[in-house]
Amino acid sequence: MKPAISNIESELLDKCSGLGISMVGFSPVERWENPPEELPQHFSNWIPREFWPQSIYPEAQTVVVIGLPVQLPIVETAPSIYYHELYETVNILLDEKAYEIANFLTLKGYPSIPLPRDGYGDIEVLLEKPLTFFSHKHAAYLAGLGSFGLNNILLTPEWGPRVRFTSIFTTLRLEGTPIPGDDLCTRCLSCAENCPVRAIESAYSDKGTSEGETGSATDFPPLINKISCATRSRKLRREYRSPCGICIKVCPVGEDRKLFERENTTMYTQRDGFEKYHQAWDHVRSYGSKKNNFQMI
Repeated sequence: MKPAISNIESELLDKCSGLGISMVGFSPVERWENPPEELPQHFSNWIPREFWPQSIYPEAQTVVVIGLPVQLPIVETAPSIYYHELYETVNILLDEKAYEIANFLTLKGYPSIPLPRDGYGDIEVLLEKPLTFFSHKHAAYLAGLGSFGLNNILLTPEWGPRVRFTSIFTTLRLEGTPIPGDDLCTRCLSCAENCPVRAIESAYSDKGTSEGETGSATDFPPLINKISCATRSRKLRREYRSPCGICIKVCPVGEDRKLFERENTTMYTQRDGFEKYHQAWDHVRSYGSKKNNFQMI
C-alpha cells in the first residue's frame, strides 16, 4: 500500500535532508506547458515540447530538482585544477543522490527515474549541437529555486549562480514549490564585461531584443553565444582546468558572499588591497594543469 502523499512528501524532504542536499524544489510537469504567471521572467520562445519531462518519461507527474553549492573561494581560483576537481565531485554527488532519491520513491510505490547531471558525452558534442535532452536549470526555475541571470545561469538567493542542479522524474504527484517571483539579476554586466570570449550579450534591452524592439518586454536574458563558450571550454579541458567559471565567480548575487566575506567583487579586477587573495589564486593556478595562468580574473 502506497503511503499518503502528504506523508511521502515529508519523508522525501527528510530523505533529501539526510543526504545533505542543500536545495530541493518540486515542479509539476504542467508548468512546462503552462508556465506560472508568478515567474519573474517569461520568454516568447519557450522550451520545445520534446524537451518537456512528460515527453521524455510519459508517466512523469512531478520533477524533483536538487541542487548542491560550489564553494565560492574555490570558484575564485577558476580556471584551475582546483575548481575542475570540485566541479567533477559535485557532479558525481548529484548523480548519486538523484539515484538514491529515485530508488527511494520507487520503493515507496511511485516509479521514478534519475537524470544525468550533464547528459552529453564530450565538449565536442556540444560544439556540434549545443543542447542536451533536458534542461536542469529550467527545471530549477520552474521549481521556484531562482531566476535567470544575464549569463543564462540560474541565480539563487543563497548561492547566486554557484549551484549545480539535477532532476528526478517521478510518478508521484506533488504540489509545486511556491515561486517567489523575484528577479535576482542586478544587471551589473560584470559577467558580460569579464567574459574572456565575449559570449554574453551586454547590449540588451529590457523592452525588446538587441536587434530591434521586437521581443517580449520580459525576454531576459538574451541567449549567450554557446559556441564561443564551448570552444573556450574545450581549450580549458585540454589543459585540465575546465570549466571556465569566470561569469559564476564575479556575479555579486548570493548570500554566500556575505558568508565567505567576499561582498566586494572588485577584488577580482583589482590587485591593490587584495594581494593576499591574488597570491593564493596565482599559487593554485600554477599547479595541476598544463598552463600556468596568472590573470586578474
